[in-house]
Amino acid sequence: MKSILVVEDTQAERLLISALLTHAGFTVSVTDSSESAWEWLHNNPQPDLILLDIIMPGESGLDLCRKIRAHENWQNLPILFCSSKAEDFDRFWALRQGGNDYITKPFVPQQLVDTVERYVN
Repeated sequence: MKSILVVEDTQAERLLISALLTHAGFTVSVTDSSESAWEWLHNNPQPDLILLDIIMPGESGLDLCRKIRAHENWQNLPILFCSSKAEDFDRFWALRQGGNDYITKPFVPQQLVDTVERYVN
């Protein structure tokens, strides 16, 4: 079973995303900040994909993405941004920081699942 790490500070969105991906057959782990995700990555087996919010208290998702890309073991780990920032520049900048793809909130549930499946299968 493929594993997904969800990094999302909003509890309702963490629960929704986790339920959608679990229902789709993924093993889902969740953290509520970039800092806790960084710690999780160092203490657990590598996930098959990270689903990452951008706007969070403390370190942003963009900051975490850059740190992940700088780590030799995680340079090719798929990172999918999921953010309410909907401007073209936001998408462009997130992908320039190392993200593989970008979904805007609110999202269509099947779109999220399809995009995750595209990167892990």
